[in-house]
Amino acid sequence: MILFPAIDLKGGACVRLLRGDMSAVTTFNTDPADQARRFVAAGAEWLHVVDLDGAFAGRSINADAVRAIIATASVPVQLGGGIRDEAAIESWLDAGVARVILGTVALRDPDFVKRVCRRWPQRIVVGIDAREGRVAVEGWAETSTMRALDLALAFEDAGVAAIVYTDIGRDGAMAGPNVEATVDLAFALTTPVIASGGVSSLADLKEIKAHEESGIVGVICGRALYDGRIDLAEAVKVLKA
Repeated sequence: MILFPAIDLKGGACVRLLRGDMSAVTTFNTDPADQARRFVAAGAEWLHVVDLDGAFAGRSINADAVRAIIATASVPVQLGGGIRDEAAIESWLDAGVARVILGTVALRDPDFVKRVCRRWPQRIVVGIDAREGRVAVEGWAETSTMRALDLALAFEDAGVAAIVYTDIGRDGAMAGPNVEATVDLAFALTTPVIASGGVSSLADLKEIKAHEESGIVGVICGRALYDGRIDLAEAVKVLKA
């Protein structure tokens, strides 16, 4: 199982939000490339990067910071936030991003996602962000009537590399992940699932690891790494055990 340290970008800095609220922001590092170096030095094998401003704007806003991370990191980077057309996907893959995460467009235009998966097999990740089980889009500003499971099932045969499932109510809140919902989703799919939201301790990681057979292949961790609740090197060992 892979640990994905999260680098969320707002105004060119590494930040964490509380439950997706752009006004409830904490800045942890004003140099994203430096943060990427720190994570890699501690043993990270992947980086999970999100352009928060881009998620609201519908286009890449923190492109310079993302490029600096790509140039610095010696590990693969998966990138999400405001990537909603084929030209943007192609541009970021050409720039060195290993996988592109599609969120809002996955709900708005699932046929588009299936098409780009055919063009770039195993390089497209679908990000499903749920609020009380319903899919939230536009940087989590809107909650749809679509169930997270129903959206995930729509891409079962599309060639999606993974589903990133985030429980917004847990994200940044240090309240523990929604393991039950994540495991239920993973069991229902053949597509690999990456858990996200609420991880606050090594115990949380061990609990998710115990359900690896359900189809959970990775865990995204953010605030707990930044504030020292979780040691990254130890977390990598736990998930590899």
